[in-house]
Amino acid sequence: MTMVQEKTLSVRDTVSAEEWALRVDLAAAYRLVALYGWDDLIFTHLSARVPGPEHHFLINPYTHMFEEITASSLVKIDVDGNKVTDTPAPVNRAGFVIHSAIHAAREDAAAVLHLHTPHGQAVSAMACGLLPHTQTAMIAHHDVAYHDFEGIATELDERERLVADLGARNAMILRNHGTLTVGATVAQAFLRMYFLERACEAQVHMLAAGRDGLNNPNQGVAEKVEQQSRPEGMGMLAQTLAWPALLRKLDRIDPSFRD
Repeated sequence: MTMVQEKTLSVRDTVSAEEWALRVDLAAAYRLVALYGWDDLIFTHLSARVPGPEHHFLINPYTHMFEEITASSLVKIDVDGNKVTDTPAPVNRAGFVIHSAIHAAREDAAAVLHLHTPHGQAVSAMACGLLPHTQTAMIAHHDVAYHDFEGIATELDERERLVADLGARNAMILRNHGTLTVGATVAQAFLRMYFLERACEAQVHMLAAGRDGLNNPNQGVAEKVEQQSRPEGMGMLAQTLAWPALLRKLDRIDPSFRD
């Protein structure tokens, strides 16, 4: 008698084409965070909401370095933190609290990125917040909200305050903690994070001259840059220009994020 072996289904075989494409984009974002040196061992998190009415979202397994993340390794959970797919990988509790709050409250926040970079943390600890003194900062500044530090984000009741503080904005500086961005796509959230992090890095360097040594932009310039970087234009820039280029860069370095 011939024994028929049962085929083991891959993650790709069990999800929709839309979810798989989202998994690839989110895995790419994890790899890019590692590539730019923005990761913090395994301790920050990026997420993306899966298309559909269930409000499930994808997040990293709390066991992997960011350069190890693949499309298949991402964990799918619901807004109560329950794993939807069968995997032994745990999920970061603080990641669940922060990301579930924003995904549940903001229909347009399909992707949420949160980092603890040294430059982002440095600016988060400055009473002045983000200063609109560079072009990159002006692109980000008008869209940045602030949330006061309440300790490691493991308490569910903090979700209300996170959402209220973010409001309709697409970036947030978590005081004494780090940075966060949202977007309708992973590409949009990533480009917003790129500008925010670059602005924070520049601010740390420029303050070496002291506040008195800074050149203040001419009146009206920050408002002009705000108009020039409206969400619809930034969305197009992210989705059709920057993101495809970033994916090509990753494919040249290591295309295993697509697995």
